[in-house]
Amino acid sequence: MSLTATAQPEQRPAGPRHPRKWLPSLIWHLGALALLALILYPLIWVLGASFKPSGDIVGSNELLPTNPVLDNYPSAFEGIAGVSTLTFLGNSLIISGASVVGVVISSALAAYAFARLRFRGRNVLFTLMISTLLLPFHVLIIPQYIIFQRLDMVDTYLPLLAGKFLAVEAFFVFLMVQFMRQLPGELDQAARIDGCGYWGIFWHIIVPLSKPAFTTAAIFTFIWSWNDLLAPLIYLNTPEKFPVTLALRLFIDQTSAADYGSMMAMSVLALLPVVLFFLAFQRLLVQGMATSGLKG
Repeated sequence: MSLTATAQPEQRPAGPRHPRKWLPSLIWHLGALALLALILYPLIWVLGASFKPSGDIVGSNELLPTNPVLDNYPSAFEGIAGVSTLTFLGNSLIISGASVVGVVISSALAAYAFARLRFRGRNVLFTLMISTLLLPFHVLIIPQYIIFQRLDMVDTYLPLLAGKFLAVEAFFVFLMVQFMRQLPGELDQAARIDGCGYWGIFWHIIVPLSKPAFTTAAIFTFIWSWNDLLAPLIYLNTPEKFPVTLALRLFIDQTSAADYGSMMAMSVLALLPVVLFFLAFQRLLVQGMATSGLKG
């Protein structure tokens, strides 16, 4: 019996990789880490300042406290101006939650009309709506305030929420229009054959398929409403109605010493709901952006 020798490929010893191969990757990762450090620096500073005494926050060059204190958080939980922090957080939750509901419902209905219905003047109206994105918000402050003042709505949440239920957020309407236009038109025709009208098509066809776009709009609306300072500053006067962003101003008193420690602690507490909300829905956010008009 003859044995046939199988030729084995020659194995070369693994040597160090050429710098041209790993140097660009190293530079890219170092740049990403530097950018991440630059972005996270304010957050780390606020977190460290929340454990410092008030006198050591302003003018201190230390990023993290050398002698941490825990008195700022109990003081922040007690609130200020006779109002507890839970009340401020609850007000922000009410405003943000109602804004999400109003934006998603009104923008979805407006987007459905622009994307799936055929009516005279549709393109002109859609162009006018998109053009409102070019209009600065500050131009509308005085006229809007006069209108709400004459309607006796100042110092209520109605000026903050009325526009959310009237589809004035052109960005989200445009986002949903771009998504709904990608849905096959044959779905509408099949639904009409089954006896569905415009409302039936919207509820049974468009809404289930447009959940990624709705989720994206809901997440952005919640974050923007939670962080909004200018609108509550203009329309709200009673501390019991203040959201958490406006309540932070109460810790700075121009006539006496400011309680910066409690303000930093309350800032950390105000960040937690937004961070948790984003972490909980980040997968849906990425999915919605990847399948909607935000993609490149």
